[in-house]
Amino acid sequence: MSGRKSSGCFRNRLPVPRCPFGSLSEGAPPSQPRRRQLNSSEPEPQCHKETRMAVTSVKSVVQSYLEGVDWGLGQLREARAEVREVSRAMKLVRMESSKNAESINALDTLKETSINHCQLLAAVTNLPHLHSVRSMVMETERLVESRRLLEAHVRLMELEHWRDEVFLQLHGLRGPFQTLNSEDDTLVHNYFSGVGRLVEALAKELWAVVGSVLTLSLQNPTPFVSAVRIVEREEALDQYFLEERQPVSRHSRPMPPGRPRCWRERFFKVLEEAVAARFRSASYLHTRGPGLAGHLSALQHSIMGDLATVRNLLEQCVPPHYHLTKAYLHACHRCLQAHLGQITGWELQSGEIFAVLNWVLHIYNSSEMMGNPILAAHLDLKEMGPLISQDGLEQLQNKYVQCVRKSLSEWMQKALEVECTDWQRDQEPDIDHEGCYHTTLPTIITQMLEENARVALMISESLRDQTIQMGLYEMEILLTRFRDAIIEFGKEHRKDSIPNSTKFYLHYLLACISNCIILKTSTETLHQQVLSRQSVRFSRIPPGPLTALDRAVRKACRLVMDQLLLDLQPYLQGLLSHSWLVQGDDISMVCGVLERHCELYGRTHSPCRERLQEECQWLTVVEYVRALMQKKLICRSDEERQLLAQQMVQDAQQLRDHFQSMEVDGSVSEVNPTALIPVLADLIKLKDPGMLTLEVSGLISKYPDISEEHVSVLLDIRGDVPRDVRGAVMCLLEQCSPPLPLGYRPIFPDILVPASSMPFCLPTAKCA
Repeated sequence: MSGRKSSGCFRNRLPVPRCPFGSLSEGAPPSQPRRRQLNSSEPEPQCHKETRMAVTSVKSVVQSYLEGVDWGLGQLREARAEVREVSRAMKLVRMESSKNAESINALDTLKETSINHCQLLAAVTNLPHLHSVRSMVMETERLVESRRLLEAHVRLMELEHWRDEVFLQLHGLRGPFQTLNSEDDTLVHNYFSGVGRLVEALAKELWAVVGSVLTLSLQNPTPFVSAVRIVEREEALDQYFLEERQPVSRHSRPMPPGRPRCWRERFFKVLEEAVAARFRSASYLHTRGPGLAGHLSALQHSIMGDLATVRNLLEQCVPPHYHLTKAYLHACHRCLQAHLGQITGWELQSGEIFAVLNWVLHIYNSSEMMGNPILAAHLDLKEMGPLISQDGLEQLQNKYVQCVRKSLSEWMQKALEVECTDWQRDQEPDIDHEGCYHTTLPTIITQMLEENARVALMISESLRDQTIQMGLYEMEILLTRFRDAIIEFGKEHRKDSIPNSTKFYLHYLLACISNCIILKTSTETLHQQVLSRQSVRFSRIPPGPLTALDRAVRKACRLVMDQLLLDLQPYLQGLLSHSWLVQGDDISMVCGVLERHCELYGRTHSPCRERLQEECQWLTVVEYVRALMQKKLICRSDEERQLLAQQMVQDAQQLRDHFQSMEVDGSVSEVNPTALIPVLADLIKLKDPGMLTLEVSGLISKYPDISEEHVSVLLDIRGDVPRDVRGAVMCLLEQCSPPLPLGYRPIFPDILVPASSMPFCLPTAKCA
């Protein structure tokens, strides 16, 4: 019955194709007409053929569906039979289980008895060991105190093994998923508390041996070998217990107390602490000041000595995988970084900074230390980094330059004070191998600058450049003070009421000029060293020591010329006067003064020697023409004009001969200001006043800087110029204003013309 229901249900789910001619169950099929049609001789219509093929296809599909339904029904019947069989078996099992429940309860007593038996067995087994724990702890302590470390460690391992076995047995009795209760845990820990103290005592002695290995290994390396063996044993035990716990399972062994100890890692830390202690052991009492270089040198010898001990002795006492030399070098490098960082934090002076920079940049990386090819396989400086960072090095270099600058400024100031004191001496300045005056100032300054540059070059070229730039800047400041000192020297000389109180005033002025020339040569040499490198880093470019030198030289030359004018003044007053016209010996006195001065000018270096001689000629001619412009001599006749002009020409020739005789090495100067005097004499001795216009025109072509006032005074000195001629000359001067030729040095602006004493101006001439 159920099979029929299932068949019907399954049949309802199958999609049955519908016949195009209606349901097959509707009435009887028209078989007779169709059969008669097939049996007839007439051909079967195409529509009948297609209908027959469709009916056949539908029958095949329906048959296939029916076969599948039948197979499914068979499988369901087999499954129902198997389920019934399993149900009967489970029922039997439940019945048997209920019968044996009472017998299973009796096994709990047996289980409890078994646990108690195991506990008693463990107690009996461990009782001898437990009884001897205290005595073994005391014996192990004596071994540790006597530094019999290997024997002590063997006893310690045995004690730890007993303790671990007790914990393991208690852990096994309580089951893999249970832990010890607090009472049992406390009991075991208290009983084996001496083991923990032994571990601490052994570790203390062990690290004491490792910490002192660099000192004591040369005498007896045996304790160090024992320490390494103990470390390796502990490392092996750590690895064993870690492997026992991986992967964690229900049968994994619990980690003993205090594990893992990681004593190998601690070994290298203690070694690094020992290296740091070696650095701290160096005395800090003499580290500051000049003692810093000695301290760094002592560090170098200590490091290399310890390194030799590590490579030649200790490396043989440890396993190869320790790489002890590399570990020591890395520890040493890190300790040096910290130590130098502490040193650079002090307020260092220039000498101390130089010692640090030289040690870090040159000594440490040299073949005498870490640059040794033998150490290349153990040390990678790029990996560890520099001892001092690049920013730290730049800060040190800047601090060094500032310290040197402060010291240099103080020394320059002291040298200038000594120089000013020397100017007051009652003796000539020193004379060099060229016969020129000089003092100690340029030698001191040059040596200071060159020495600082040489010392800085020992560090780096960039530091040398910074030092030179700083030195040039300080020299510019010094030369400004030097010029002020020269000015003050001249003021004190002029206001002194005692004649010749500063007997060698002019000599020291000439020495100052020579000093400036020497300093200029040194400055150019130093500046050229800086220009030879393009990458010059300095916060401020010096404003120009050469400019300051030139200003100081010009001021000194001006004071020399002022002294010459002061010495010439008594003889210049009598020039171009009636007494001069009668006697004519004043110019000889002038030449005598010029000779003494020009002889002193030869005590200066070129080109200032030539410059002073040229200025001497220029000053003499200017003062000579200025005396003429004073109109102390007004000609009344042609004979006086001829005599005046003749005397002026003789004076000009005498001055020219004198100046030529004073030329150095027979060289003839291109500057010849004495040529002006004969030209003015020609204007005075001209007999025909009508030719004055032409003569003045020639004068203007030679000296375009001459003014109307100068020409007017010359016409006054002649004393015979008609009013119309004067007017024509003045008109020529107004119309003619030629430009100054290239390289021409004006002379008439230096020649002052006295103001006219006339209360009014004539209509044909301008006011003087």
